[in-house]
Amino acid sequence: MANTKQDDFMKAYDACHDRFLRYCSSLAYGKMDVQDLIQDVLVTAYHKFEKIDNKEQLLHYLIRAARNRSISNWRKQKPQAELTDLHAERLADQGVQPETVLDIQLLYRMLDKLPSKQKDALVLFEINGFSMKEIAEIQGSNEGAIKTKISRGRKKLAALMKDDSSASMSSLMETLQTITL
Repeated sequence: MANTKQDDFMKAYDACHDRFLRYCSSLAYGKMDVQDLIQDVLVTAYHKFEKIDNKEQLLHYLIRAARNRSISNWRKQKPQAELTDLHAERLADQGVQPETVLDIQLLYRMLDKLPSKQKDALVLFEINGFSMKEIAEIQGSNEGAIKTKISRGRKKLAALMKDDSSASMSSLMETLQTITL
């Protein structure tokens, strides 16, 4: 029976692995270790797998769990400079130019200045490539509200980025879609 649970979990997780990793990478950037977040969430999800009603929605469950876990961790600790350095090293190892690494760090600092719902919607849509419908399901909202959050978040982020950098927000988002932090 344990093999069946493990096989079922791995089959469900395999379909969402890449998107979950990308989400956790963008969520944890500069605040916590990505691997710790991923492992914590996966262990919990595996133990609760039988209680998840719709196995096809495992990705949505994992994203909510990762967000909740990260919020709990952030309340306990301040962002750590060494984590930002670790993420910068990972980017450099992937061949990302130093200027781009600095721009990405700036982007995440600016994202942190947005209201949480706007930030979450932008990260899910722009960086992780989720559809409006998927984001609405994850956030327990409707597509119209998600479009509004993304639009307002883009405007605020563009204004923040314009004040602090010459980096193009859209080119940074495209870069983030191709790398793992």
